[in-house]
Amino acid sequence: MSNESNVESSGESQSNFIRDIIEDDLAGGKHDEIVTRFPPEPNGYLHIGHAKSIVLNHEIALDYDGRFHLRFDDTNPLTEEVEYIESIKRDVQWLGADWGEHLYYASDYFERMYELAERLIQKGKAYVDSLSSEEIKEMRGSWDEPGEESPYRDRSVEENLELFRGMRAGEFEEGEHVLRAKIDMQADNTLMRDPVLYRVLHEEHPRTGDEWCIYPMYDYAHCLEDAFEGVTHSLCTIEFENNREIYNWVVEETEVDHQPRQIEFASGNISYMVMSKSRLRQLVEEGHVDGWDDPRLPTLSAVRRRGIPPEAIRSFWNGIGVARNDNVVEIAQFEHAIRDELNPEAPRVMCVEDPVPLVIEDYPAGEEEWLEIPHFPDDLPGGESRMVPFSQRLYVERDDVQEDPPEGFYRLYPGNEVRLRYGYFVTCEEIVRDDEGTIEEVRCSYDPETRGGSAPDGRNVEGTIHWVSSEHALPCELRLYDRLFEVEDPHGRDEDFKEFLNEDSLVVTEGYIEPGVRFDGPGTRYQFERNGYFISEPQDCSPPEQLVYNRIVTLRDRWASEETERRRQKAERRAEQKRQRKERKRREAEEARQQRIQALLDVAAGREVEDYDYTVRDEVRLDSPELRERLETYLEALELNPDEADVLSGDPSLADFYDDVRARYDEPETTATWIVNELLPELEAEVGTDEFTEAFEDLSFGAEEVAELIEMFEEGRINNRVMRDVLDEMVETGDEPETIVEREGWETISDTSELESLIAGVLDEHEDNVQAYARGQTQLLNFFIGQVMQATDGQADPQMVRKLLSEALPEPDTAEE
Repeated sequence: MSNESNVESSGESQSNFIRDIIEDDLAGGKHDEIVTRFPPEPNGYLHIGHAKSIVLNHEIALDYDGRFHLRFDDTNPLTEEVEYIESIKRDVQWLGADWGEHLYYASDYFERMYELAERLIQKGKAYVDSLSSEEIKEMRGSWDEPGEESPYRDRSVEENLELFRGMRAGEFEEGEHVLRAKIDMQADNTLMRDPVLYRVLHEEHPRTGDEWCIYPMYDYAHCLEDAFEGVTHSLCTIEFENNREIYNWVVEETEVDHQPRQIEFASGNISYMVMSKSRLRQLVEEGHVDGWDDPRLPTLSAVRRRGIPPEAIRSFWNGIGVARNDNVVEIAQFEHAIRDELNPEAPRVMCVEDPVPLVIEDYPAGEEEWLEIPHFPDDLPGGESRMVPFSQRLYVERDDVQEDPPEGFYRLYPGNEVRLRYGYFVTCEEIVRDDEGTIEEVRCSYDPETRGGSAPDGRNVEGTIHWVSSEHALPCELRLYDRLFEVEDPHGRDEDFKEFLNEDSLVVTEGYIEPGVRFDGPGTRYQFERNGYFISEPQDCSPPEQLVYNRIVTLRDRWASEETERRRQKAERRAEQKRQRKERKRREAEEARQQRIQALLDVAAGREVEDYDYTVRDEVRLDSPELRERLETYLEALELNPDEADVLSGDPSLADFYDDVRARYDEPETTATWIVNELLPELEAEVGTDEFTEAFEDLSFGAEEVAELIEMFEEGRINNRVMRDVLDEMVETGDEPETIVEREGWETISDTSELESLIAGVLDEHEDNVQAYARGQTQLLNFFIGQVMQATDGQADPQMVRKLLSEALPEPDTAEE
């Protein structure tokens, strides 16, 4: 394959912020040649969203006389297959993105990456960690909690090298050791908290076989591959924005010669589609669709089989442009691009999808004539025509026939005259029905002077319908593909996204098509007049000798008029289903609660209960009438959670303590929940045992301090995290909560003016996200809340932050489309 492309340059009309960066780099002499790449992981099939990146990277390289690379990030043999590699190559080539001689694989660089990992160890920038993956995850912390350093972080260079070389030699099992970067466990970006660089995987690789048993992680390998290949601009979607920091760190610390620049852009999302590989795999593996090339899917294999031209995809993404923030593009725009591409290219033919016989009673029986009909309308170039047979017996669309039509219906009904496209004027004389009332035939008369579709006397008719001659037409199977989902945003739903599958996304009918298509090859596209754009199914996907046509797209967006009512009905059904599920769960929970209460009371009274797990607390209550009475009070009078009532009544000292706290702060359920879930775990002893009694008596504070702490939390003076920190201090020092909070400065920030000032700063710093929120990406509200909480070290009241942010942010565009 040459490195030249037949795809035309998009030129200056495609100016965007990425091209502005490239122009500045070239003007400043930073690069002599622009190099871009498309770097898929071979763990699935490409989809239309990937096409955006392919088109962007390829056309930038093309426009600047640079190089475009196709590179497979094949660093995870658990999920990669040769099948995916070959399908990706086909899809990229089909889109017109020619990589020439520049086809690469991450596995080409495994040895080089390994050597650089050893360099990091020698520099003290990487270490072998022996924690489990669960421990590493737990100790990494979160956005509001710093990470903890691994106990293996300070291994010597010599020990790390020995272990890492042992990992490569296959001396260790999977999960026994990993290689981690030594960066900063306190970093704000959690990806920088000593990320894993290598792990042990005893898996055969599609290209290297069993040569390796350790494999680099994506964040380590990806940037090095770009550096090795001389990629100048590493273009990736916005979800990798936080990865840029580790990307740059790896390149700098490994001291490779070339440092690419990572630039993020908005990913390619289209309404009514899911683009997640895992969700697409779920649809395939669970049988909701018929394989990865099912024409209802957004995979490139599927859209190719459906008949969508690659030029339409390129035109669509070029027309959308390149933005910094994610948004969802209307599927109507995509369909418009498809129609624009097909309109001047697809020859017109007549095909009847739902046929009903039409008999012209006064047309000579047994006669036929051949009409010359153009393939394209007059306003399009191309003078080709075809010969189409006409006879007494035809097929027309069932939808074109009504006995008692509504106002505005201009097609076949008794007494009405219509035009048979390119044929004659006919008048409906009679509609014949079978015993069940189904229309089985339409009987008409015709005007022989109107051949070709016009009347010598100049009269006009309102309705024009298409037809085929029943004697000559070819039977065919029509696969009427439609949107796979009924809702615009199936991937953004809390519910199972499969609940929103469109039951009518594929309707198969038996129709008739004019005979001239008999010898057209598979993959020929047409416009079936008045019905839509279709493609003849590839030969290997249809039965031999059978004509099968896939609908590419309808002639117009019929969803727009039907969608409002459909969505209203769907919303009502789902709301009722949700209400019923909620009510069912409530009844089940209450039934389980009552069963648990009765079991506790029966056991406390000495009655036998089947399938009951007896505890020390049950034995204590059997010997204590007072505790049995407490249990009944907690369950019946206070209506506590049965499990909490069980614990609190399982020790006399604990029961007294709870009642004392409750007397000082009269919120029985809140107090019970806090004591059971927050205080008791600190004692690390089972309620009802001597060990517990001893630990409880050793507490350095009493009911008054606990009541004070709970009240501070309920009043919003401290948040949940601070509440736990205060408890830790109380256990350690015995100090009162008020003293601890004042000393540590832990009181929740509730000053409105202070929070408003912080919020203004956060919004100024993230102006792009503010604009995205205004365009309707309301999920960004949680991002802003996180930024404010981080700025206040977690001490702001999240509910107040949410309220103030909602007031400060612009009104989002949530108008129904």
